[in-house]
Amino acid sequence: MSIVLLYFTFPIMVLFAVLIVIDSFGNPVYKQIRVGKNGKLITIYKLRSMKLNAEHNGAQWAEKDDPRITKVGKFIRKTRIDELPQLLNVLKGEMSFIGPRPERPEFVELFSSEIQGFEKRCLVTPGLTGLAQVKGGYDLSPQEKLKYDLKYIYKGNIFTEIYICLKTINIIITGSGSR
Repeated sequence: MSIVLLYFTFPIMVLFAVLIVIDSFGNPVYKQIRVGKNGKLITIYKLRSMKLNAEHNGAQWAEKDDPRITKVGKFIRKTRIDELPQLLNVLKGEMSFIGPRPERPEFVELFSSEIQGFEKRCLVTPGLTGLAQVKGGYDLSPQEKLKYDLKYIYKGNIFTEIYICLKTINIIITGSGSR
């Protein structure tokens, strides 16, 4: 399934890669280390939505109206187009379509010490989209995201997955439910 989606979304990725380079010079695709299932480190791929070297001072949690986000970046985040290259991670078996979003090691370490149960998110394969993403996306705090991730992990079923798929499609088409 991911190879079919890669085939159909490749032209979209190329188009936005060109727009990213026009909007802010630099490589339009970047890779980042994230924590996958059972704490295994994985490299994910994304279309760049922030200015080049936006994190030269280290990892920072993205804020609402973050000044580091480019004009094109705002659109690709809103529609989740920036996540399309992660279909490669799905193809490699490192991610699934649905599950808790993989976090950066720095944030997993920080939040695991501050938020009880945060490490439980790593019990399952991370996903391109998840319950937390369709319930509030970028606007949720780590505590709120964890609440939805644990609900999915422990109580999710086929109906939950259908709901997440439909909500994700709606977000991609309308840009609603994200910033």
